[in-house]
Amino acid sequence: MKTTVTLALGATLAAGAAFADAHQDRSDWPSSFTLGTASQGGTYFAYGSGWANLVAEELGITGGAEITGGPMQNMALVHTGDAQFGMTTLGPAAESLEGTNPIAPGLQMTNACAMFPMYETPFGAIALSSSGIDSLSGIPAGSRVGFGPAGGTGDTYMPRMLESLGVEFERRNGGYGDLAGQLQDGLIDVLAFAAGSPAPFVSELEVQTDVTIMVFSDEEQSQIVEGFPVAPFEIREGTYQSLDGPGQSVSMWNFAIANCDLPDSFVNAVVDVVMSDNERMMNINAAARATLPENWDKNNVLMWHPGAAQWFQENADADIPADMIHGN
Repeated sequence: MKTTVTLALGATLAAGAAFADAHQDRSDWPSSFTLGTASQGGTYFAYGSGWANLVAEELGITGGAEITGGPMQNMALVHTGDAQFGMTTLGPAAESLEGTNPIAPGLQMTNACAMFPMYETPFGAIALSSSGIDSLSGIPAGSRVGFGPAGGTGDTYMPRMLESLGVEFERRNGGYGDLAGQLQDGLIDVLAFAAGSPAPFVSELEVQTDVTIMVFSDEEQSQIVEGFPVAPFEIREGTYQSLDGPGQSVSMWNFAIANCDLPDSFVNAVVDVVMSDNERMMNINAAARATLPENWDKNNVLMWHPGAAQWFQENADADIPADMIHGN
């Protein structure tokens, strides 16, 4: 399911915005837009709500974010046009293009195009300090583990990762905010996740109780990198108060996506709003430190929307191959 949670009245807020240009041809632009995010409490929701409202204000168009099941569902919503924009990690994107998205098995979701790089999503797990659970491989057999929303990146890959480390568990699903509450109440033993760093629900838990953030050992990291479409990642010192220093993890890149049939000028304008002022994006969410033009090259999965490709070619000297641009 998807739930609309915010709506920006851009038309009244953007009278003096940079894109409120009377000479700009908007005849083929949509009258409004929706952006698929994920569950409340996670980075997708915080980051997505922020940039949806920013775009609405700057472009003078009504739009907002929706709660969804995360990357897999967002690929489906954007492919069908039920949402104009969405957010996905490249692993679920690749599965969706191949037709192995569990939401619609056999459907190759090729009408969802890359729009701009967001940030890396590190994988991790957290437990109450009182549980004594302090390592991924050391999670006791039979532990109740929450993996986030069904079909999300965490739910797609963290169970497989733990199984590859020999962990036996009982699977639980739900929004990250809800699962954080269940962890605090003792209803689950571990919350395993994939979320931008810092993850809001982890930061909130740290304030409310003593927790242990389980980072990857050298051996665990090497094994996971070898077996999954992820790369080594370092959690920066100071990201979480429960970590004494930097922590090892693995990560996947996230990209904003657009329905491939959206007008080129519209998508180009949206990309310009987001990519032209990183400080403003950082004020929305700290994960946006990686929302930089030079990270265009992290996409090796999705076809680019022509309007987005044009922006990166003109503003970031992006050498995007013609066969990676939709419609070419």
